[in-house]
Amino acid sequence: MEDKASLLRGRRTKIVSTLGPASSTKEMIQTLFFAGVDVFRLNFSHGTHEEQAARYHIIRELEKETGKVIGVLADIQGPKLRVGNFADGKVILKTGAIFRLDLDKTLGNEERVCLPHPEIINSAEPGCRLLLDDGKLCLIVRKVGKDFLETEVLVGGPLSNHKGVNVPDMILPIPALTEKDHKDLKFALELGVDFIGLSFVQRPEDVQEAKDISNGRAWIVTKMEKPQAMQNIDAILELTDGVMVARGDLGVEMPPEEVPLAQIKIIRKARQLGKPVIVATQMLESMISSPTPTRAEASDIATAVFEGADAVMLSAESAAGQYPKEAVTIMDRIISRVEKDEEWRKLMEATREQPHNNVADAIVAAAQKICNTLETPAVVAFTRRGKTAQRMSRERPDSMIFGVTPTLESARKLALVWGVHPYHSITVDNPACSVEDMVAEASRIVQSYQVVTKGDHMVVIAGMPFGQAGSTNLIRVVDIQ
Repeated sequence: MEDKASLLRGRRTKIVSTLGPASSTKEMIQTLFFAGVDVFRLNFSHGTHEEQAARYHIIRELEKETGKVIGVLADIQGPKLRVGNFADGKVILKTGAIFRLDLDKTLGNEERVCLPHPEIINSAEPGCRLLLDDGKLCLIVRKVGKDFLETEVLVGGPLSNHKGVNVPDMILPIPALTEKDHKDLKFALELGVDFIGLSFVQRPEDVQEAKDISNGRAWIVTKMEKPQAMQNIDAILELTDGVMVARGDLGVEMPPEEVPLAQIKIIRKARQLGKPVIVATQMLESMISSPTPTRAEASDIATAVFEGADAVMLSAESAAGQYPKEAVTIMDRIISRVEKDEEWRKLMEATREQPHNNVADAIVAAAQKICNTLETPAVVAFTRRGKTAQRMSRERPDSMIFGVTPTLESARKLALVWGVHPYHSITVDNPACSVEDMVAEASRIVQSYQVVTKGDHMVVIAGMPFGQAGSTNLIRVVDIQ
């Protein structure tokens, strides 16, 4: 395979790529990895457990062959709200018409259809909106009955069987995890995935339920896709391990002009907490069927990078598109070009978060200043669970961050974190590991990747005694001999 130095990404922002029918062979997964993918996404809205397991095992084989840590995210579907069936399979709803939604399973027509979700009927009030078919149609509730809603069609159009329903004005008493989700979550955790993408989050309790089930085996990445989640953003971000700006569903339930502001808000708050944030959905949508992106899409990726997102994500572009390799390649090129720009560096410095009033934050803030002053090529963060490396990432240093950990599970999680090159080292898997041992291992690692040369400086941060959570308290400047 490739030499070590060639496996280092020349950028800090990570790439998440969804696997699907267009990208499930070992050859294609390997191609996408070498094109720049840091984390692969398994979308449990599609495909069987057997198909997802096959993709997962190919990723782990590739990880062993290359020696580079790869993250895997399992995206759990969440509840899907849909209308029932129509007698003719499809109707045309006319603007201004009265349309009834009820619990009657009789086939629908232009006057009514089954809405097999009593939670919506019980939560609705006059004036609430219902968005159908990804927001293409809009109904407003005029009357609420025991088992029906009488609505007026504000925006009409064709409506066919099983089209989705969004309810931006209601908090539904529906858990984020359905029976299917519980099975998928159990399977994904047993498989060994590193991240769980959690859909349909409305309240902090939804995140807590998933965290309780995961029990530390995988990081919970909350998908911000509902207005209710935005209303509870602070409490949700405190609980979650990471966050995804899921602009597709968010754009259905919120006015389009609000979505960019929501994206900025989520990224800023996640950065303040030092939690990884992914910007997702339609980033290179045109590349599903075109080998080149639109200039607007290139600007969209650049904007996310300028805002300091940890990662940007491809969905259908790499899962079902005609040009998965090209999509990853152009995303890599755009990120790399932005990060070479002087304005990007100035913006990272201007938006650097202030350290919190604790020893660990003081250490990483000092490390960042030393890296800046000495222009060090690398800072090595020794960490057991990844927190020290995450803290260093929050500082957005110019130097490459090596997150060195004795646990492979922690290394894989760091694959999502901005600027961190995760490295699994069994050398430091010893509570008696000394500072000298760490310095020697750090020197060996950075020199093996050809990151430093004789005469360079390197910064090492760690917690002593090593392996004790939350004990980042050591900083050492090393001269490379």
